[in-house]
Amino acid sequence: MGLTGTVLAVDAGNSKTDVAVVGATGEVLATARGGGFRPPVVGVERALEALAEPVERALAAAGVPYVSHVSACLANADLPVEEERLAAAVTARAWGASVAVRNDTFAVLRAGVAEPRGVAVVCGAGINCAGMRPDGRTARFPALGRLSGDWGGGWGLAEEALWHAARAEDGRGGPTELSRSLPAHFGLPSMEALIESFHLGRLAPARRHELTPVLFATAAGGDTVARSLVDRLAEEVTLLATIALTRLDLLTEPAPVLLGGSVLAAGHPQLDQGIRTRLTARAPLAEAQLVTAPPVLGAALLGLDHLDAPPGALERAREHWEAGYRSSAPLTDRSR
Repeated sequence: MGLTGTVLAVDAGNSKTDVAVVGATGEVLATARGGGFRPPVVGVERALEALAEPVERALAAAGVPYVSHVSACLANADLPVEEERLAAAVTARAWGASVAVRNDTFAVLRAGVAEPRGVAVVCGAGINCAGMRPDGRTARFPALGRLSGDWGGGWGLAEEALWHAARAEDGRGGPTELSRSLPAHFGLPSMEALIESFHLGRLAPARRHELTPVLFATAAGGDTVARSLVDRLAEEVTLLATIALTRLDLLTEPAPVLLGGSVLAAGHPQLDQGIRTRLTARAPLAEAQLVTAPPVLGAALLGLDHLDAPPGALERAREHWEAGYRSSAPLTDRSR
């Protein structure tokens, strides 16, 4: 039988899934890792089948067939209706007596705060923002790309860099070092050669992600166009955070702004400074912090919150994942 007060924590991203079974006292009983969770690509049922593999390994390792509560923070759960549909699909798996499904941005937020209060902006392949208060109020964005007004994320930055570089080379745009640094990354002599390689499939589309670090390196070298893209990302991150703080009535009181995802975690000085300067001007009481603890911690803490676990249980769970991590480092500390 299941253990009273146990939580099945799931953080499922596009590229990987982390699962943990956490006891009522905050002890981590078992963990497992699986592949990415991509319902828009493979369909909900196939995505759930892939999710079931690490979940069932973790349950078996913990010695329980089911838990009291499933706390699942899932990529591609971008709209409330999608969360509801995924919650119904997870419930049908009978992994727990109750189920809560949230977008995976909420896992990053909860991992970085002592209580469910604040705002998180995640910038990895895409960009998203979510905020919450202990009373259950939330703020969120659809995060469906250009369709929902988004700008940024590693994929978007790479696309922008390619656009400017292509126009610089053929004369439609102003000069930029990107027209040399982007093709050089792949050992190619020109943007024309790079465009041809992507178009004809000699370079896999996924390799465009490799161009985001090239963009930041080019910006660090002083290129005006590259620097303008980094500044625009700083503006977008600040805009998302400020709007979420406003919706939650947190703009006029001290509140954390948690930053996560590979782009924000890379420690680019121009981006860090740009975010800090803009936040100081628009949300002077907010404190930007980098979340380095794994998001599955956030999913676990949200589950323990649901079960009204005592503070000691929350601290014990946090200690497990924070060994070797700084759960949230002030942005100012990374930029010195």
